[in-house]
Amino acid sequence: MICVKAEIPKEICNIDDELKAIYHSESSICIWVFNNRTERNKFMENTIGILKMEREEYFLKYFQ
Repeated sequence: MICVKAEIPKEICNIDDELKAIYHSESSICIWVFNNRTERNKFMENTIGILKMEREEYFLKYFQ
């Protein structure tokens, strides 16, 4: 396990983990928040292996 110390806003910590999808790269960490577990799982399944920018576009297209 690798832990990176960060100050995560309380509002994000209070969201159920099953509603969050987390992505990281060398320069950023992205947390997407969904209305329900089904949406989160669909996002995860449909964005496997794609680049961060494509993942962001997918989220905006289908979940915003």
